[in-house]
Amino acid sequence: MRLELKNIDKAFGDKQVLKGVSFTAESGKAFGLLGRNGAGKTTSIRILMDVFKANAGEVLVDGAPIDYEKIKIGYLPEERGLYPKKIIIDQLSYFAQLKGMTKKDAVVAVDAWLERLGMTEYRNKRLDTLSKGNQQKIQLVTALAHNPDIVILDEPFSGLDPVNAMLLKDVVKEQIAKGRIVLFSSHQMSYIEEFCDSIAIINAGKVALHGDLHDIKRNYPRDRLVVSTTKPELIRRDFGSACTETENGALLLQMASPDEKSAVMKRLVEQYDVDEIKVFEPSLNDIFVQYAGEQV
Repeated sequence: MRLELKNIDKAFGDKQVLKGVSFTAESGKAFGLLGRNGAGKTTSIRILMDVFKANAGEVLVDGAPIDYEKIKIGYLPEERGLYPKKIIIDQLSYFAQLKGMTKKDAVVAVDAWLERLGMTEYRNKRLDTLSKGNQQKIQLVTALAHNPDIVILDEPFSGLDPVNAMLLKDVVKEQIAKGRIVLFSSHQMSYIEEFCDSIAIINAGKVALHGDLHDIKRNYPRDRLVVSTTKPELIRRDFGSACTETENGALLLQMASPDEKSAVMKRLVEQYDVDEIKVFEPSLNDIFVQYAGEQV
C-alpha cells in the first residue's frame, strides 16, 4: 500500500498553514514526519485522518482518493485523550467499537493487547490510578486494537522508561513486519533514525526535505573522516586546522576533496595508531537542524 499526500494546502482564516505539502509513505516501512512546533506536522496528520479537509490537494492510497470506510487508521496523539476516571477495559472497548468492531471482538482484541503490553492486571482499574508510562501504554491500545492499516504515532516514547521504550520498539517492529504503514512524528531524532526508512521535514508549512534517509545522508559531501585513536595529539599536530575533535572524543578530519579519501586513510593507517576510520555522515539531528533550524 502506498499513501500519498499530494499538494496539500490549508489555511485557517488569513493564516496559510500548509503550502503544497507532498510526501509518500509505503506499507511495511516506517516514515518520519519532522518539523519544529508550528511547522505544520499536526495539521498534515489531521488532514490525513480526515479530521478536517484541505483547501487544496489530495490524500491518495495506491493512486486513488483514500476510502476512509475501507482504510483503517490508528492514532496515538501527543496529547493523550482518554478518560482518567473511567475503567480501562470499558473505555478501550468503547473506542474499538467506534472504529467498527463489535463489542465482543473489541473486548477480545483489547484483552490481547493488554496481555501483550503486560497490563492485564490494570484491566478493571481507573486510568488515573496508573503511572504516566502505563497510561501511555493504555493509550497505545486505542491506536492498535482495531488492527489498522495505517498507524500514526505522535511522540510515542514520551514518558516511557527504558524498559517500556524497548517494549514499544518491539511493538512498532511488529507493526512494520505486518505490512502496516507506520508514520512517526517526534522530536526524538534517535528513534526516527532507528526506525524510519524515509522522512519528510516540514518547515513553515512547506516540505523542506523528503526522501530515503540513507540516500539523503549519502548525498552529503563525503569529504570528512572520523578517526578513533589512542594518540589523538599526534594526528592533531600533523593535520593542524584540518583536524577537530568531536563530542565523543574522536577526531574529524576535513579533506580538500572526497578524492583524497583513500590516500588520507592510507597515511593514517601507516603512520598512526588508529583504531577506526570511517567517512563522516551527518546524524538526523544534524540534518534536522539544517533544514528546520530556520523558519523560512
